[in-house]
Amino acid sequence: MAQARGKVTVSNEECKGCGLCVESCPPKCLELLPGLNAYGVHPAHYIGEKCTGCGICFYCCPEPGAITVFRLPSERATAGQEAPHAATL
Repeated sequence: MAQARGKVTVSNEECKGCGLCVESCPPKCLELLPGLNAYGVHPAHYIGEKCTGCGICFYCCPEPGAITVFRLPSERATAGQEAPHAATL
């Protein structure tokens, strides 16, 4: 399995449980939790692997601040080489 290139955090207090992020996630690394939050909805949850860091979940989320996407450093960047800028790929 390829190494994850990103990580997602979802605020249980902000999530409305609409599921738009779950449906739009290309690698399908988000799911709705079976339990309810304080507002009585099933919040989204990052399963902990396969995130590409694309940010599609962030952009489709109707609740500002509910989802944060972190891009992890590439293997080249951690090996002392500078990672290429996204515009040059």
